Amino acid sequence: MSQAIHPTEVDGIPTLFAYATGPMRAGLVFRVGVADETLARSGVTHLLEHLALHRQGLADYHFNGATKGAFTHFHAEGAEHEIVAYLEGVCASLTDLPMERLETEKEILRTEEARREPGQLPLWRYGAQGYGLVSYPEWGVRDLRPEDLRHWAQTWFTRDNAVLWIAGERLPAGLSLKLPAGHRRPMPAVTSALPTAPAYFSDGKGGVLLDSVVGDSTAARLYAGVLERELSRALRQEGGYSYTAATDYTPRRDGFAVVTAFADALPAKQDAVLGGFVDVLAALQAGRIAQGDLDAVRARADATLTAHDAAVRRLPGAAEDLLAHRAPRGFDELRSELWAITPQHLYGVALEAAGTALLQAPAGHSADWAGYAQAPTGSSYAVTGTTFAPQRRGGPSLIVGSEGVSVTAGEQTATVLYRACAAVLNWPDGGRRLIGHDGLCVDVEPGLNGIDAHTMATIDAAVHPSAVVRLPPRQRQPRPEAGGGEGTGSSAKAAPARRTGGQTALLVVFGLLAGLWSLPALAYTVFGFSDPETGIGEWAAVAVFLWGVGALLAWPAVRVLRGTRRG
Repeated sequence: MSQAIHPTEVDGIPTLFAYATGPMRAGLVFRVGVADETLARSGVTHLLEHLALHRQGLADYHFNGATKGAFTHFHAEGAEHEIVAYLEGVCASLTDLPMERLETEKEILRTEEARREPGQLPLWRYGAQGYGLVSYPEWGVRDLRPEDLRHWAQTWFTRDNAVLWIAGERLPAGLSLKLPAGHRRPMPAVTSALPTAPAYFSDGKGGVLLDSVVGDSTAARLYAGVLERELSRALRQEGGYSYTAATDYTPRRDGFAVVTAFADALPAKQDAVLGGFVDVLAALQAGRIAQGDLDAVRARADATLTAHDAAVRRLPGAAEDLLAHRAPRGFDELRSELWAITPQHLYGVALEAAGTALLQAPAGHSADWAGYAQAPTGSSYAVTGTTFAPQRRGGPSLIVGSEGVSVTAGEQTATVLYRACAAVLNWPDGGRRLIGHDGLCVDVEPGLNGIDAHTMATIDAAVHPSAVVRLPPRQRQPRPEAGGGEGTGSSAKAAPARRTGGQTALLVVFGLLAGLWSLPALAYTVFGFSDPETGIGEWAAVAVFLWGVGALLAWPAVRVLRGTRRG
């Protein structure tokens, strides 16, 4: 059985074919993804993918689509005639999008987004642009018009920006893919929001997450596998701290790849997991790489390369490589390189990974003790302009200048320049949130800090209309005492709300009253029930009254606490 991938062409589209028995499999890959969008128009590729698949209906064969960072895939598995119908149908829809379905698909995307939990590492590494957009909501979907989608399709979904792959006993007979002419698009620019590395930031979720950018190589793939073995051994088998310790290796198709590592942790074990995680990385960076671990990972990799369906499995990735102008590599070359790797090669990758590492630590934990610099949560400067004083002592001040806006609170400053504004969220009540390309946010609320209508109009005029994102009304109005922003999709770099002195006093007073009142309530509940002169009905009525008063006293404290956490 052939292990080769054969290049050919269908209707001007470069095509990769691999022989395989059973159901035919095929995919059409385009060099466009989330990283090619802007934050204000994010979601356009995903929405277009949904529209292109709508006319397929409910088929008996399997088909789907996927929008990734730099590529969009349409793939299917079934009989030959089903594959032909699917591919031709996708191309027909891309050239004549079913716009009558536009608003319905927008709603479907919003529903899909509601259950998606995007990771924060891309935002902190790349900022609010390029590959960092996968961390953000698809804010652009709501305002996309038919002409926007048609222009996007004509620009990116062309035969010169596509590669077809097919796995079967032959190329499908009569396959005709009609796409407009265009040109091959370069890979997205790689941006950076990290001034130095290795770096870390703290997040509210448990567990430890890390990614590193390394050269895409066989040694790097094996390093990811060895790292997973070491994390599993140290954190699950030996320490018993984690249930899941795993890694992932994702080629970016630009000569580099992202190695991601994760270990979960209960709150009580977060210190142990973070320490053990860092120890495993340090051991690999010191060259302590066991030959047995390398051999085990290599054996699995070699089994993948020699499997009967190895060529078929490589087709989607090979299509991405071809779109990225990367030369294809044969299986003999890959196996030869695989067996030439030594622990010393992995040691080199470990050092490379250490130099680009970004670590997400659990909330309240730092990693500076391990040599990681804190990723920036603010700006090093503020704009010059009109300062709007805070409405409460110690609150944030807003500065509105000709170049941008800044918010300052104590020694913390966040600045967004108009020329580097990735998006401005616009609510009907007049509220604005400016998000810079570095992911930092500045909220501007009319009526707060003495901001007048003229100032709001000045800010609106300074931001390019293409960066505006119009959002539906907010459920809660912003509070003057909140230091952080309100609204949908607050950036991970947005400043948290701070509790005011008045709120703290209320919390203490009502908390103490509720606590003191609970003592007689508890005493009556226990001893009143044991008093033979007290009837159970009378006992229950008095107990309910006492605990009800306690709940009323505790309620204001709960409200204050919940309000400050949501700010």
